[in-house]
Order: sequence, then C-alpha cells, then structure tokens
Amino acid sequence: MLEGESSRAAAVSLTVSILGIVRSDGLADQIKSSVSAQRYVLTLCDNPAEFLTAAQGQEPSPDCLLLENNPALDSLLQDLHQNAILLPSLILMDPKPSPTQLRDQQHYHPAEVYLSTTAIDQIETSIDEAIKQFLQLSPSDPLLASPDFPPGSSCSLLPQQTLLQDQQRRLADKLRERLGYLGIYYKRDPQLFLRNLPPEDVAQVLSNLKHQYKEIVLTYFAENTGSNTTIDEFVNTVFFSDISVTKIVEIHMELMDDFSKQLKLEGRSEEILVDYRLTLLDIVAHLCEMYRRSIPRES
Repeated sequence: MLEGESSRAAAVSLTVSILGIVRSDGLADQIKSSVSAQRYVLTLCDNPAEFLTAAQGQEPSPDCLLLENNPALDSLLQDLHQNAILLPSLILMDPKPSPTQLRDQQHYHPAEVYLSTTAIDQIETSIDEAIKQFLQLSPSDPLLASPDFPPGSSCSLLPQQTLLQDQQRRLADKLRERLGYLGIYYKRDPQLFLRNLPPEDVAQVLSNLKHQYKEIVLTYFAENTGSNTTIDEFVNTVFFSDISVTKIVEIHMELMDDFSKQLKLEGRSEEILVDYRLTLLDIVAHLCEMYRRSIPRES
C-alpha cells in the first residue's frame, strides 16, 4: 500500500471514502495533493490483492473507487465482478478517451466516469460526478441487462440490476447520514424519465413495476419476507423514471381488480382487499420522502 491517507480522526462521519489503486508514485502524489482531507478519506493501494481486500473490509467502506488505467485493469474489473463489488468509479486515463472510444472500452459499469491524468486538479469534481451518475443509473440500462461476467462469479448468480439497486440504496443511506443527503446526489436525468423513453422501454419498465408491485402486495403482511427491500427498489425506479403517483394508483387498482375477479371465482369475500390500501399508502409515503430528500438543504 502506498498510504492510507487522511485525517480519519477528524470528522470521518462528514467525509466521503475513496479507495484507489495507483501504481505510479508521481500520479499518487498528485492525487494526494489534490484531494481535500476535510471532504474525503483517501486510501491508495499499489497492488490488486490489497485493493480487493480493502474494498471488501475497509472501514469506512468505500463510497467511490479510483482506478488507474493500465494493462492490469481488465483483470481487476473481472475481480470486482467476481466478488460482487459494484461502486461508483472514476477511471484515470492518459489521454482521456473520446465518446467513440468509450463505446469500445471494457466497462466496469455504465456510470463510470473518466478523467485525464493531466487534469488531476479536477479530481474532486469528477469524484462527485461519479457518485451522482452511479445513483442516477437506471436498473433498466441495457448495459446492465447482459453483463459479461466470468463463469461462476457471484454476479453471474445475482442479477446486476438487483446488485445495483442494493448498492445504490446502501450508498444513498450512507451519504444521507454523513452529509445530510446533499441534493446533488438525487438529481435525476430527464433522459431516463418514462415519458422520454422509446415505447419498448416504457413497456418494459411498466411491466417490471407491475411485477414488483404484485410481489410487494403478496408479501406485505408476512414477516421476514424482504418486502421493505422490494418497496425501496420499486420507489427508486418510480423516482428516477419520474412516474406519477396516478400511475402507481392505476397499477394498484388493476392488481386489486385482478384479485377481486379471482376471489369471486373462488367464492371468497373481497373485504381482504381493503387492507391493501395500506400498501399503497406506504409506497406513496416512501416516494414523498424520496422527493423531500432530493431538495438541497438550505445552507
């Protein structure tokens, strides 16, 4: 390890934790001098084994990864996938690739940010951008749908969409606790809004939401089913897709109508369906809280 940087003794709760792997001493020194110890806890490693160990066990756990582009990067990205590690990432390259070249790069995930090694003075802005883009990344992104994971990897068994949503939720909760949930991390990309998607993507998003909502309803009153996790995932999709509460109510009513028809066929009472108004209220409350947090605090 080059150095575990920074004033951990001083207000770690108010900092963002950065874990990097940089083999060039000169580049490492530039990074250290460009990153504020008041805003960031910086840990730099110089070998993959130490980096992966830190990524899995470091305290505080990393909020963003800093990766130097070199011949070993492809193997390192595979190791991250192998260990189901999915975090915001800033990749240092010289020179920074053009948009056309980026399409041919091996992606860690679609929200990674690139910075030229000749522009290290912009690293703090790039770190913030990497975190913001990661939290904005839609689980329906096509690059997440068919990841090229190594055979037998943890991620090959766990859908990357689910891994993304879990990590987004953990990171969002952590940033809220540390930083009061700065509004920048909840800014949404209008290109991901439902109304701006092509028809086939709209149909897919709505189909997934209906499936999730049915799962929420069926497990809502059961114990230890993970329904809170499913609600968080549902609300996350609704928020970043800018889907109206009216559409949520519509999904609820369509499902209740289906349940009503089934109960009638079975000769059973429909009164039980009234209880599921609580499910709808719970989801709307979660969504309202998400919108509340998205408003930057007054300084």
